[in-house]
This record gives sequence, structure tokens and C-alpha cells, in this order.
Amino acid sequence: MTGTTATPSPARIAFPALGTTAVLLVTDPRALPVAEAVLRAELTAVDLTCSRFRPDSELTRVNLDAGARTMVSPRFAEALQAALRAARLTAGAVDPTVGNAVIALGYDRTFASLRPDDARPVPVGRPAAGWRLIDFDARTRRLRMPPHTRLDLGATAKALTSDRAAERAARATGCGVLVSLGGDLSTAGPAPEGGWRIALADDHSAAVHGPAVAVTEGALATSGVGVRTWRRAGRTLHHIVDPATGEPAPAVWRTVTVAAAACVDANTAGTAAIVLGDGALDWLRSTALPARLVRVDGTVVRLGGWPPDAPPATTGGSR
Repeated sequence: MTGTTATPSPARIAFPALGTTAVLLVTDPRALPVAEAVLRAELTAVDLTCSRFRPDSELTRVNLDAGARTMVSPRFAEALQAALRAARLTAGAVDPTVGNAVIALGYDRTFASLRPDDARPVPVGRPAAGWRLIDFDARTRRLRMPPHTRLDLGATAKALTSDRAAERAARATGCGVLVSLGGDLSTAGPAPEGGWRIALADDHSAAVHGPAVAVTEGALATSGVGVRTWRRAGRTLHHIVDPATGEPAPAVWRTVTVAAAACVDANTAGTAAIVLGDGALDWLRSTALPARLVRVDGTVVRLGGWPPDAPPATTGGSR
């Protein structure tokens, strides 16, 4: 007598976190409670460390100390190093010193609290202070920023959290894990048969998703200019700032999705592509990372061996 054993479907949980939606999938449903505890712990830690909306966060304290030398925690140091590495790899297209510019544009509170149509005039954009002016000793964790500089660790910290949570949950459970925080998705451990089926969309919370890809390892990140938008003085603004101008990056690409070994790298490349606009294609080709770019008119460009579009799947979206 012969028979087959059915492979259980991945278990899933989703909940609000970091101003977006946290999604967790595990290949062994019994592992879900342990993996969820790991994810929630990582989310709590990054919020307390890197949130620019919490008066008690370490980032708030560091920004208030700009101009003075201060010591930072190991977790803050890890997040800062990820942000500085992103700046170095992108020649400053992704720069953590855009904090003042983001606030000046009106993104000075949680996105859910923003006034969708603000009548105040938009200030004249000013270039970011520049990541090269940050004096940081990784060994002693001593940091000094130029006076009046504000860091915004934003996207890289969220992507780093996806990577950390997926790796920690996989080690704790011994099964395959997928963590998605808005558009930042990381996997660890053995993938389900056929890989994780990931849907692509302009908005991760949309009811209808677009084409799907299968991910067997590594990470995906999607950056876009169509979701986190608001109006000010009759002008539509978005959250991805060009450090060279202090203005929202020109809307050349509606979304950019990049695959990489780590979510931090995928996020860095996708954000840089949005900022670089028409220069994104040559720059992305130089990285050899698979990427799918969608112009504002809906035209799709695929690079680095990105596969043809497949039917929709279950999770994805941009931040």
C-alpha cells in the first residue's frame, strides 16, 4: 500500500506596524507563535530605536544632540551603518541626512496623521547636509553630526528589520520564514515547494495585486511614489526625497522592485532608482540586480534577468 503526505500550506498572520502592514508566513504552521514573537520583538526594538515620530526614540535624542559627540546603542549603530553603506553604494542618492527636507515638505508626523491637503506653501528645497559629514566610529559607537542636521533612517531601518526578523525567526523555528513590512520583504530558511509566490502591486494593501514572482531565497523590495503622497499648496508631494535638491524625486518611475540577497540591498537599489529617474537604468545595470521598473504611464522595464510577468499571487506592494 502506498500513499502520499500532504505538505501543509504556509501559515500567515498580518497586523499594523511601523505605519504599514507586517506580514509573516511560515512553512510550518506550528511555528507561527514563536516566529510572531520574534517579529514583534524586532518591530518594538526598531520603533524605539529609529522612529522619528517618537519623542522617546534614540533617533530623536541623536537628532537633538546634532553638533555634539554622543554614544549610540549597538542597534542604532547597526541601523546607521546600513544607512551609511546605502549612501556610499548609491553615491549619495540614498542619504540619511534628508531629515530636515522631509520635515520641511510636511512629513513631520506619522503618515496617518498628515493633513491630506495642506494649504501652507512648500518651502524652497535645500540639499541635504550630506552623509560624508557624519563622523561615526563604529568601534566606539561615537557619533557626531553637523549642527542642525536631522537623520531619517526610514526605509533602510525597515528593510534591516525585515532581514533581522526573518533570520531570527528561521533560527528559532527551524522552518522557512517570510517577513514583509510594506514593500520590504525578506525570506530565510527553506522555502515552500515552488518558492514563495509574491504579488507585485503599487500598494501592498490593495485588494487586487498585479503579476507574481516566485522567490526561493533572498529578498525583494518595492519603492514607489504613488502611495505615500499628500498635497500642499495645490502640489502633490511624495516621501522619497532627492538629497541633492531636498525636493521629492521626479516622478519618472511609479514603482521599482529589486531582488537581492538582503532586503537592505534591494531597498537601497529601489530607492536609488526612484531618485535617479532617467539615470536609473544604467545604474541598475551596473549592479546586475534583477529589477522591474514601472513608468508613470504603466510601461514596464525588466533588467538583470527579471522574469516575464506571471498571474497574481498573495503578497507584495510598495511602501
